[in-house]
Amino acid sequence: MNGTHYIGFDLHKKTISYCAKQLDGSIQDEGIIEATRSTIREWAAQRDQEWIGAMEATLFTGWIYDELKPHAVKLKVAHPAMLKAIGASKKKNDRVDAQKIADLLRCDLLPECYMAPSWIRELRRMLRYRNMIVREAVRMKNKISGLLMETGSLYNKKRLHGEDYFSELVGNLTDVPPSVIQMLRLSRGALEMFQSVERQLIRRLRSDSQLKQRVDLLKTIPGVGDIVALTWVLEVGEVKRFSSIANAISYCGLCSAQRSSAGKDQRGPISKQRNRHLQTILIEAAKLAPRWNAQLAAVHEHELKLGSRNRATLAVARKLVAYLVSVDRLNQPFRLTTT
Repeated sequence: MNGTHYIGFDLHKKTISYCAKQLDGSIQDEGIIEATRSTIREWAAQRDQEWIGAMEATLFTGWIYDELKPHAVKLKVAHPAMLKAIGASKKKNDRVDAQKIADLLRCDLLPECYMAPSWIRELRRMLRYRNMIVREAVRMKNKISGLLMETGSLYNKKRLHGEDYFSELVGNLTDVPPSVIQMLRLSRGALEMFQSVERQLIRRLRSDSQLKQRVDLLKTIPGVGDIVALTWVLEVGEVKRFSSIANAISYCGLCSAQRSSAGKDQRGPISKQRNRHLQTILIEAAKLAPRWNAQLAAVHEHELKLGSRNRATLAVARKLVAYLVSVDRLNQPFRLTTT
């Protein structure tokens, strides 16, 4: 491996700065290339020496990683929050950043993060888009309610978003400005559009053959539905990358930050270093899952006696993660035990 080059990449929207170093730290070559697929492929094809590359995780990392991976002996992605060597540098620019990444790579000190296969990243992008659509649909529902409250109109909260009831309500509104009627209809149209898009996305994800088996197994856990199972599979990727359930709980952001020094242990709020998409879905699921899962209901009841409702919800979410990890790792349906 003495002849192998270690290349650090500093990624930006339009350009990529790179620095290739030998094992002894001497710079082989460095420069800037245009951040386009054709330019990257051409640059990689011209490398006449084996190389190992590393780059920071950014919004642009995915497609650049896919273009460079076939040409590299090994390609790594660094965890941005852990690249303290770059953030603490006195002198910081694109060229220096690329050199620092190359140094960390050749010294085997790069804080590598997991890079999911391209097909999982594609479906994950679709699921996250669905989540954004759901948030926008909720905003439209709230806007419809707000417009009615602003004008003092009476309505049935439970039936408001039903198609027939909404049409009847808008048709019978009196003493309401025409502009409000128009905005109500526009908001309803946007809501229906968002709901239609969401259904299409979920249908597409459910039908994917690469996901179906894992999702069906996870759904054998009482309280786990399509969205929780899909989110777990696509956000986690390969469950074997977690060495323990505690690591999975930490990744999901369901444990508090810890600071321990001189024998003193201090616990803080829930850590911000987490997968926020998984955290959100698991917290929402933990509020409903005890209705269908006796074990989770017992956990919730026990923790509720010891503290607040939030504490009980977090305990249920952690237990839910333990179930998800076990079923996913063993590749077997969930079995409810009485012990």
